[in-house]
Amino acid sequence: MEELKIKRPYARRKFCRFCADKSLVIDYKRPEILRQFTTERGKIMPRRITGTCAKHQRQLANQVKIARIMALMPFTTAVLK
Repeated sequence: MEELKIKRPYARRKFCRFCADKSLVIDYKRPEILRQFTTERGKIMPRRITGTCAKHQRQLANQVKIARIMALMPFTTAVLK
């Protein structure tokens, strides 16, 4: 029997923004950049979603944690019931 080919929509290849743009620095003092890599609940997004390389993902996680401790970023959002 012939296999049915399922067409998948074209998925754009993910790339590391920090490798592509060397001037973009991962720093806890720049929470506006770090917020792009966290969810609205405050969780750090995984590599498979953001496309960052392993080296920069480790740096990103460390800097987000430092920014949270320094109160530049929230640990979580307040959930209203």
